Amino acid sequence: MSQQHSALASAPTPAQAKRGDWWRDAVIYQVYPRSFADSNGDGMGDLEGIRSRLPYLRDLGVDAVWLSPFYASPQADAGYDVADYRAVDPMFGNLLDADALIRDAHELSLRIIVDLVPNHSSDQHEWFKRALREGPGSPLRDRYYFRPGKGEHGELPPNNWESIFGGPAWTRVTEPDGTPGEWYLHLFAPEQPDFNWEHPAVGDEFRSILRFWLDMGVDGFRIDVAHGMVKAAGLPDIGDGDQLKLLGNDVMPFFDQDGVHDIYRQWRLILDEYAGERIFVAEAWTPTVARTANYVRPDELHQAFNFQYLGTHWDAEELRKVVDLTLEAMRPVGAPATWVLSNHDVTRHATRFANPAGLGTQIRTAGDRALGLRRARAATLLMLALPGSAYVYQGEELGLPDVVDLPDEVRQDPAYFRGAGQDGFRDGCRVPIPWTREGSSYGFGTGGSWLPQPAEWADLSVEAQTGVADSTLELYRSALAVRRAEPDLGAGDSVEWLRAPEGVLAFRRGEFVCVANTTGESVTTPAYGRVLLASGEVAEVDGDAKVPADTTVWWTTA
Repeated sequence: MSQQHSALASAPTPAQAKRGDWWRDAVIYQVYPRSFADSNGDGMGDLEGIRSRLPYLRDLGVDAVWLSPFYASPQADAGYDVADYRAVDPMFGNLLDADALIRDAHELSLRIIVDLVPNHSSDQHEWFKRALREGPGSPLRDRYYFRPGKGEHGELPPNNWESIFGGPAWTRVTEPDGTPGEWYLHLFAPEQPDFNWEHPAVGDEFRSILRFWLDMGVDGFRIDVAHGMVKAAGLPDIGDGDQLKLLGNDVMPFFDQDGVHDIYRQWRLILDEYAGERIFVAEAWTPTVARTANYVRPDELHQAFNFQYLGTHWDAEELRKVVDLTLEAMRPVGAPATWVLSNHDVTRHATRFANPAGLGTQIRTAGDRALGLRRARAATLLMLALPGSAYVYQGEELGLPDVVDLPDEVRQDPAYFRGAGQDGFRDGCRVPIPWTREGSSYGFGTGGSWLPQPAEWADLSVEAQTGVADSTLELYRSALAVRRAEPDLGAGDSVEWLRAPEGVLAFRRGEFVCVANTTGESVTTPAYGRVLLASGEVAEVDGDAKVPADTTVWWTTA
């Protein structure tokens, strides 16, 4: 396939090209390819399945689709262990399928953002396999972190770093002659050795990978572990023995090092060579929103996920604080704020909000499902009313809860089998989504699904909710339509807070007003004008509005 031909064929449509800075207010829908749609009945989602469902996403009203990894991979970590960055894993299809998907998306005025995994490769990557095969002294070992061990016989890891998945961040290799040898660094699973970004070949390779996919026509990249890649000089030990609890609270010698920004400045030069406003999105876990803002300076990346917002419970005071901190941090660098409630690594917010505050972002109990859904719907309207860009994780528009009772024998999250580290219950948010009321997998495919779906999901399917006025799916469709139509919604960098009862958030953006009641009781507020949309029934009497518990309302004063 000619790269030139592909780039021309996949160029953005005129409607896309006219819309400048589209990413500043974009609603971006995350597709987890394994779990979206299965075209061939093997129980696993694929690119052709996604392609067949693009009209659904167009009609939902999103601007772009972000695809989690579909590269060639042994799937030790669901595709985040990449063996070949220029190939599609056969379980998902092939490069022609990817090309067709990009073309069809552009025909529907949808943009495609693909995952990029630059912190580590698979241990089945050709570089790493050669490094092992060639033994100590191989030039390929310099492209990773191979180090001699400590102790009399090198039997101890080179330092005390821990894997995010639990256990040591180092694995000792058996050399070609059968003897115990050097150790290699893997901040995640042992099957995911970290690249050494100080080696020039690594940077050269990823600049080439960027061009490959940009020439294919993709509209941007979501950068996995964007805060990784660069390690502190000398790989120093960490003093605290409980390192995993420090993550996200402090700058670690392996995360959020200042050197990552040099990489992104180089990448931005490449991206800006291409027409159509392609973008970078950072998955950067940092101690503060202010440090996150470093990734989206004008000559670096375009957006960064707002994990501080995702981790905030349904509480007006906490939410207002995070909103203010976010807008204040992004304003000096001129980047849009981003807002997200769920993704493929955390418990769905319909379940998080069903449980008491303080349990974190991975929760193993169903909680009060009616309460969780009510809060999730209200939280969605609040998120979509805030200035900037919003992310929607597949199935949240259906109000799907996490599946918290998957049997142990079906689990596939590698962290689950590592013991310590992450809780290992990410499978619950990755269960394939339901499209129809009936069928072996509720329309996901004809051959069941790789993780079992609950029977009650038939009533949460796209088919069951379509056309039902008070369904969560129709709420999302309406919200995205209103968001696109209202000139005061979308891009921006500030809100005007209004006086409101305790536990209630109220703000104005031009002629638009949003009120979110996070309490368990109904509250009375002014009726600010004509109701555009509400997540629950709102009664208006004599100029006042009675807003039910856990409900968000949109008004226009025009």
